[in-house]
Amino acid sequence: MVNIIQLDEFLNIFSNKNDKQKYTEFKENAIVKIGKNERKLTEYMKSKNIANNDIKTLFEHIKKRNEYLTRFYNMSLRVKDANYPSPMKNNMMNNNEQPLYKNIIRNIHWKDILQNTKSGIENIPTYMDVLKDLYLKNIIDYKILTPSSLFYMKEGRLGSVFSSYYFRASIMNPYLVYSLNKSLLKGTKIFTPTLGWTSYCHGFLECSEVTEYVGTDVIPNVCKVTKQFAKEHSPDKIVDIYCKPSEKLLKTKSFLDKYENHFDVVFFSPPYYELELYDGDNQSTTKYKDYDTWLEKYWEATVQLCKHVLQPGGRLCYILSGYGSDNTTNKYDLVEDMNKITKKYFKLKSKQPMYNKDVHVTKHKETDEQIMLFTKK
Repeated sequence: MVNIIQLDEFLNIFSNKNDKQKYTEFKENAIVKIGKNERKLTEYMKSKNIANNDIKTLFEHIKKRNEYLTRFYNMSLRVKDANYPSPMKNNMMNNNEQPLYKNIIRNIHWKDILQNTKSGIENIPTYMDVLKDLYLKNIIDYKILTPSSLFYMKEGRLGSVFSSYYFRASIMNPYLVYSLNKSLLKGTKIFTPTLGWTSYCHGFLECSEVTEYVGTDVIPNVCKVTKQFAKEHSPDKIVDIYCKPSEKLLKTKSFLDKYENHFDVVFFSPPYYELELYDGDNQSTTKYKDYDTWLEKYWEATVQLCKHVLQPGGRLCYILSGYGSDNTTNKYDLVEDMNKITKKYFKLKSKQPMYNKDVHVTKHKETDEQIMLFTKK
């Protein structure tokens, strides 16, 4: 069965046998982490003119960590039954509509989403790493001690600091996937060149008209969990999960023969180049070291695969944004470059904005993320 982490198990991750330490011991022993460097808390307080009462407030938060962790679990990890409401209407797609439906995805992949996946932007630690350091090791990330963070902490909102500053892999709401198929795609046989942390599988299989779902991914655990999830939740539907890079499927004869002109919809949100760095050696940006090579060897090959498996007139839909493009030394236009390649093989039918909240401590406009719809030429 797919493993669901329960509240007591989650709280136990942060259980500290040294919880009886006094404030004076904490202040004397704690260190502040600044990127790859560390300083003693007492020295850092003097250099930044941080008041003793502010550190006492932080210490009290650490002592009462279960209050925050329970709130986080209830909002982000407590599983909600699907039973989706009516689908969102076309041109009104919002990844944060009914956000609790994301919780099943975060829960079954909690370690990969909250800890193992790294930010492609330098010096942004993961959410779990920061909390484990703080609650178990007396290591304080320096962002927790900035004036704005200290203000939120005194207001009892330190959780807002954790959510704003520290990295968690992005999640697509399976309710959004469900709504897209109901209102726009109308697919019955679906292929996804990534698995989207099982959210694509979940959303599509909730659609009664979907009879077949096939997907592939490079993260072995995501493939394993998605296969098990589908078996438990939709045993009556045809599901096949491959654990292989999408561009390699283009050279896999058995796959090409089986699925030539087979699907009516291909859907996914492709990697935003180096924005998120997943575990394992098969991630596209690990194999293809520069941007142009990545576009050719990963993206164009994946688009060619999509063309091969789609029926004539079939629909290719992906969600794309320029997130991360401005955070690199060598600037690039991710949306323009990727769409230019797609248009070599497909006809652009429509595009519409998708609302998504700010992610990865970078501010974005509501229209930054686009739902692109193409048809096979």
